[in-house]
Amino acid sequence: MSSTDSKSDTSKEKPAPPKPAAEKPAPPKPAAEKPAPPKPEETLPAFEKELTDRIVNQFSGDAEVGYVKENRTRINVKKEKILDVAKFIKDQTPFDHAESVSGVDFPEDNEIEVVYHLGSYTDNRYSKQVLALSTRAPREDVPNPGNDSTKLPSLRDVFYSVEFHERECFEMLGVHFEGHPDNRRLLLPEDWADLPPLRKDFKNKGR
Repeated sequence: MSSTDSKSDTSKEKPAPPKPAAEKPAPPKPAAEKPAPPKPEETLPAFEKELTDRIVNQFSGDAEVGYVKENRTRINVKKEKILDVAKFIKDQTPFDHAESVSGVDFPEDNEIEVVYHLGSYTDNRYSKQVLALSTRAPREDVPNPGNDSTKLPSLRDVFYSVEFHERECFEMLGVHFEGHPDNRRLLLPEDWADLPPLRKDFKNKGR
């Protein structure tokens, strides 16, 4: 081997070792979530709240507030006390008549709810107010209106205007109102033999 070749070999530089890869920066830590601001407490309308409080406080344990809204309030009452509460409302508040009476079937609870919507003709402050007075009666799977446990005291002697409304609840839901002077059917024939038609298990024949 010539000296020229030897010099040529020794003049070749060895490749430099690869540089270590740069470390990836750690991802930034997520900012701590700010706690949600507390929700402002709901302010109930004072006029309506005073009304419902007066009734519920008089019948503690037997009546409770369903809701309080502007011009709309609701009191839920045990059926044993519905007559006493109705008399108190008639005597101690300006509510002087029932605008309507409605009923709702709750088969899952074995109950039927009756709601009296009360209004006032005599006090302008109450002219827009509607008080829903609600109670519930036991529900029979095989109803026999007037001869089963689905009964409530009638409010006809307290609010005369419920006379026809209670008759409609009697025939449509099977709620018998004890003390009502005329518990006959209002719209259905007297020989109606099917389920009361506003119960949820009633079915139109042929459909």
